[in-house]
Amino acid sequence: MAATPPKVRCPQCGGESVWSPENKWRPFCSERCKLIDLGCWADESYRVPVQDEQGLPEDGPPPKE
Repeated sequence: MAATPPKVRCPQCGGESVWSPENKWRPFCSERCKLIDLGCWADESYRVPVQDEQGLPEDGPPPKE
């Protein structure tokens, strides 16, 4: 008996997406959601947060002791 593939939430629309090799857009539910997500990365709408390290000189890391 074959197990049914798990279903996950599409990261773009929140709809149901089948996680299996047959879904060539996984984790997205469709090509449309995949392209919307790619466009957001290309437009730099998504950003990885960077925390400034306090106490470091602006021109580089502290000297080694």
